[in-house]
Amino acid sequence: MKNGRIAIPSVDKGGLDGQRSGHFGHCDVFTIVDVEDGEIKEVSTIPNREHVQGGCMVPVNLLGQYNVNALIVGGIGMRPLMGFRQVGIDVYHDVTRPEIRPVVEDLIAGKLPIISDDQVCGGGQGGM
Repeated sequence: MKNGRIAIPSVDKGGLDGQRSGHFGHCDVFTIVDVEDGEIKEVSTIPNREHVQGGCMVPVNLLGQYNVNALIVGGIGMRPLMGFRQVGIDVYHDVTRPEIRPVVEDLIAGKLPIISDDQVCGGGQGGM
C-alpha cells in the first residue's frame, strides 16, 4: 500500500506504538495511519463509538466518515466485513502481531492478505 489511510482497532490510547485489540468492534480506539508514497506521514486516533443494537455497522460508518481505505484485523464477523466491502474499505488479516507498528509496516510492504470469507468469526450476534 503506497497511499491511503489505514485503521487498526486498538486498546487503551492506541497509537503507532500501541497494541491491537483482538475484538475489533469493541476496541477502545482506532489508530489511524496516513501513508504517502509508502511512508507513514501522520498518526492519529478516533474513539470507538458505543456498541449498541445493530452495532456491527457502527465501526463501518465511523471509519467510512474518516475516509479509511484499509482496516487490519485479527478477526471480524461476516456482517461488518460485508459492510466494509460495501463502503470500499479493504479488510486485511493478521493474527501474528499484536503490536501496531509492525503490522502497519507489513501492510505497506504488501505482506498482509485481504481477509477471505472463510476467515471470519462466527457468533450469535453478528460475530464480532
